Amino acid sequence: MKASLALYQALRSIDVEESKATAVIDALESDMQNVLATKSDIAQLKAELLAVELKLTIRMGVMLSAAVGVMLTALRYMH
Repeated sequence: MKASLALYQALRSIDVEESKATAVIDALESDMQNVLATKSDIAQLKAELLAVELKLTIRMGVMLSAAVGVMLTALRYMH
């Protein structure tokens, strides 16, 4: 990682002890691996959201059809 090396060199250039600079880099890399999303994570989330969107669209269509059917039936019996 170029960023890690650059950060390490910057810390060392301002006289930060080697052990402390290494600890900072280790903590940064750990957070980057555990917290940041990768492109594949984002692609997987996008696929899941599209699946949920499809299910909700179908459910909304079914509920709308049922509501229209109930209203038409009610109007038919009112006259």
